Amino acid sequence: MQNKYPLWKNLLLVFVAIAAFIYALPNFYGEDPSIQISPVKTEDVISTETALLVKKTLEKAKLKPRAFEQNDKQILMRFPNTDTQIQAKDLIRAALDQQKYIIASNFTSAAPSWLAAIGATPMKYGLDLRGGVHLLMEVDIPGVMRRREEALVKNIGTTLREARLRYTSLRRTMSNRIIIQFRTTQTRDAAFKEIRSNFPQLLLNKVKAPRGFGIIAKLSPAEVTNIRQYTIEQTMTTLRNRVNELGIGEAIVQQQGTNRVAVDLPGIQDAARAKKILRGTATLEFHLVDTKNDAPTAAMTGIVPVGSRLYTHEGRPVLLYNQVILSGGSITSATSTIDESGMPAVIVSLGGGGESLFTKTTRENVGKPMSIVFVETKVDSKLVDGQVKRKTRKVERVINVATIQSALGNRFRITGLSSMEEARDLALFLRAGALPATIFPVEERIVGPTLGIENIKRGLISLAVGTAIIFVVMLLYYQLFGLIADIALLLNLVLLVAILSLLDAVLTLPGIAGVVLTMGMAVDANVLIYERIREELRHGMGAQAAIFAGYERAFSTIVDANVTTLIVVVILFAIGTGPIKSFAITTSVGLLASMITGITFTRAMVNLIYGRRQVKHLAIGTVRVTGHHAKPDKA
Repeated sequence: MQNKYPLWKNLLLVFVAIAAFIYALPNFYGEDPSIQISPVKTEDVISTETALLVKKTLEKAKLKPRAFEQNDKQILMRFPNTDTQIQAKDLIRAALDQQKYIIASNFTSAAPSWLAAIGATPMKYGLDLRGGVHLLMEVDIPGVMRRREEALVKNIGTTLREARLRYTSLRRTMSNRIIIQFRTTQTRDAAFKEIRSNFPQLLLNKVKAPRGFGIIAKLSPAEVTNIRQYTIEQTMTTLRNRVNELGIGEAIVQQQGTNRVAVDLPGIQDAARAKKILRGTATLEFHLVDTKNDAPTAAMTGIVPVGSRLYTHEGRPVLLYNQVILSGGSITSATSTIDESGMPAVIVSLGGGGESLFTKTTRENVGKPMSIVFVETKVDSKLVDGQVKRKTRKVERVINVATIQSALGNRFRITGLSSMEEARDLALFLRAGALPATIFPVEERIVGPTLGIENIKRGLISLAVGTAIIFVVMLLYYQLFGLIADIALLLNLVLLVAILSLLDAVLTLPGIAGVVLTMGMAVDANVLIYERIREELRHGMGAQAAIFAGYERAFSTIVDANVTTLIVVVILFAIGTGPIKSFAITTSVGLLASMITGITFTRAMVNLIYGRRQVKHLAIGTVRVTGHHAKPDKA
């Protein structure tokens, strides 16, 4: 018999159908408005007292969460509606210390936990369909300018010394100017030419100083603009890398004004961690341990040797040399793992520059201790005279002191981390890169659907109505074969949703348009097959041969049509952004799903009904078959 599938293929198709239904299932449970509480510091835990305080605060206001889930690292509360969620968040923010806890609004899937255990999660929705988190952050451009000018002061001093041009003073003023003073006009004029040739980005002016002759230098307006724009672009690049590491699709990172960056995170499941990761400025520094001086004595007397800094590691003082032999900027790859003793660790690969000094230093200091310092920038905000004043401070913590056993190359391991979460976050920071400047949170809010509930309903109604019309037309026109096509179309929709969920894709309104388009194209494949079968029947071919010929001969036409469409969709994905990419993703996945369901699944169902037996009656629209010959029905 021509029209039959082997048992293994039928079992495979059944398995695919069942898997598709399971992985599409979480999308039908919906989501619960929720509040997520997590500690600011990774090593901290949420105590029982904190959980009781949260419960009492809600009970006092007669706000009862639908569910209250707690562990050492998180409290998750589910609420029946967003109004209750907003009220509860305001009360909790007032009750808890926001310097210790991150309190974030979120939407949590209402699907059973067993689905999440097998990796079945719902699709995420874009800002236009469900909203998300909007973060507005200000980049510390003045801080970048200050560091650039301080570097210029050092470089100018080095250049003048190499040229044997003596100056009496070289300093940076609070008005963003660099002043160099000389004893004679000849020295000043020679220095003026030297500086102008080596530092074209500076505007120079000769002045008569009170105690000699001077030069005033400042960055040109064009250079200031270039530094500002470069800093903003590098900040956006780093934030995009971090968003990608978090697995948040269709996120929008864009510049606002001259010194602000806006980040829109649609449909995120962990708002607290997202904000923590995006604002984090952690990096690593590698220092040699100062073994020539006594660290306990320095800690007791407060007198730290020149060229060293005093730290604490595991409750004991330790002296480290100031020189950084390797920084986080040299790291190109980092992966969290578990070491032989079951403790968290990070495997690091170098390649960003500076590794030669690191290898040379470790080779020359075999047998001596080296330390790794975890450096994080914190922002303190205070309201002064109605204005928010921000101050940055560096928090440095020694996470590891180990003896150098041999020269370290481009790949090594960091240990001494307090938890696996800290290891994952550190690896993420190192992979995504350090921020070029400190960023201050200006605004954090949950945003609703930008297109409105009415437009969302219309989009879903268009999908439902379009699908229903296709179902009815196919059933009336192709009868039993039309019913088979309708079942395959329903399975195509389920398979499409399942694949999008597994890919962690973000669905937007243009994405819904892509789904509607692929539903029509999926039915088009069945129309081509059925019309080919009817044509073969009209030419007198037997039923079994007509079915076989219909699927075989229509296959190349279907593939050609879908491949040409797929090429256009791939181009849209490559050059498009945001909603355009969402349309391209849903269309391309829909095309592949329709190829599977429209050809393979429908043929399996036709084989099940008509295969392996003599067919006396084949109803496929206006053509009926009796015996081995087909005759058109009379009008």
